[in-house]
Amino acid sequence: MAGGRSEWERRQASLRREAERQAREAAKVAKEQERERQRQHLERQQSTAERKTAEIAQHVEELDRVLLAALGVRPLSFDQMRVAGSIRPFQPEPRLTATEPAPDWAAYQPSQPSSFGKLLGGKARYERALAEARTRYDSATDSYQQRVQQRLNELNAARSAYDRQVAAEQKKIAEANARLNQMRANFNAGQPEALEWFTTKVLQRSAYPTGFPTLFQVAYRPENRDLVVEFELPPQGVVPEVRAYKYVKNRDAIDPVPRPQTEVKQRYTKLLACVTLRTLHEIFASTPRDLVEAVVFNGRLNTIDQATGKKVRPHLLSVEAERAEFEDLVLAEVNPRACLTRLNALVSPNPYDLEAIEPFITFDLKRFRFSEDMDVVSGLDSRRNLLKLSPTEFEHLVRELFVAMGAEAWTTIPSKDGGVDAVATSDNLFFGGVCLIQAKRWAKLVGLEAVHALTGVMADHNATTGVLVATSWFGRASEQFAQRNRITLINGAELKHLIKKHLNIDVIPGTTPPRNARASDNRQSGRSGPTI
Repeated sequence: MAGGRSEWERRQASLRREAERQAREAAKVAKEQERERQRQHLERQQSTAERKTAEIAQHVEELDRVLLAALGVRPLSFDQMRVAGSIRPFQPEPRLTATEPAPDWAAYQPSQPSSFGKLLGGKARYERALAEARTRYDSATDSYQQRVQQRLNELNAARSAYDRQVAAEQKKIAEANARLNQMRANFNAGQPEALEWFTTKVLQRSAYPTGFPTLFQVAYRPENRDLVVEFELPPQGVVPEVRAYKYVKNRDAIDPVPRPQTEVKQRYTKLLACVTLRTLHEIFASTPRDLVEAVVFNGRLNTIDQATGKKVRPHLLSVEAERAEFEDLVLAEVNPRACLTRLNALVSPNPYDLEAIEPFITFDLKRFRFSEDMDVVSGLDSRRNLLKLSPTEFEHLVRELFVAMGAEAWTTIPSKDGGVDAVATSDNLFFGGVCLIQAKRWAKLVGLEAVHALTGVMADHNATTGVLVATSWFGRASEQFAQRNRITLINGAELKHLIKKHLNIDVIPGTTPPRNARASDNRQSGRSGPTI
């Protein structure tokens, strides 16, 4: 009994030792598995941080290449927009082209009886079997021919439907190319709608990184041979405020590494400059110099004013670029911000903080359009023709307009040039302060000398700003001089728009600027006309 107990005890001790060994082994395996799990988790977390950092770096690189990416792109042309079409070949269903073998008489013909079989009546049976076989063969042949004919009919119907579809597609292609050819002819003739349509295609084709808006408006002014572009700028958030991501092991967290705010603002300002130069490049590269001599670019941002919670659209950048000067730039090497400074651009001092600027031209498509037959039908039109108003009537209309626009005082000044001169004061009128207003009820180009004269009158009356209102139009030399001397020019089309907007009165400016208006302005300003 004692020996038996000892054996039992030894067996139990052995079992305990084995259980303990297995427990230690299991604990060791579990510990190793936990270490492996933690290692894999750390690798995943580290990999996630590196991936997110790489995505940020890639996006920033795309922003840095916004201008350079466009320089190697082939300019858009009408030939590229031609519709070539892709007519697929005729591909009927396989069953319609699959050939079926005709019935084989050998498969139906019965075997002839032997000589001995004929003696036993086999000949009569053979004749009956042969007749039955002939009947079955003829029936199979008829069915076969019907199936063949049905397949051919369906194949012919499919071919006819395909031919109709091809003809319709070719007609559609021909019509699209005919419209394109007409648009090209209108474009070459300098028709504003055609130039605006083509420039819109140019800008729509431009592929920007994710997060950029694709909104813009275009207007062509034939009298100045320039394009005015109102462009939606990218929001501040397009520049990442995070520079990288790092994994913090003791907290098992992936933390963002913030980008310095000064760098964010600098990058955003540079980005706006790149977008501007890119747009100017794309337009100049795609349009002929005899039709587009300059581009006016206004960049504005669609955002929310954090102080009011209301939607605002401040202008942050405006530049008027002459083709000759712009094409002399080496865009691949320029400092974008310095380049805009050279082009005399108006740039917000703090674009990231939405500090607005007053653009060179306030964009409105209606303000750049004259009816082609305006001066032909004006005598039959019930609207008032501004050229047919008396000086007093015109003065009264202009006074009403500026009062409606916010002028707080109105004082008429004696004038010897036959126009209407006045002084208005308002904190919100154009640039604020004392504003001297002069009106020209003219049917021809208002030359540079008229704008020069206004600066003298402004100096005599200590005016802060000046406004020159005309029923006709101004040339580029006048616009450039006005921009440098705090003068706002309002041409006939703009005057018509303002009267309608603020007085709800439809009027006719009474004249249409000719195609050579710019050349006339150049001659009057003592400059040679453009080389075409």
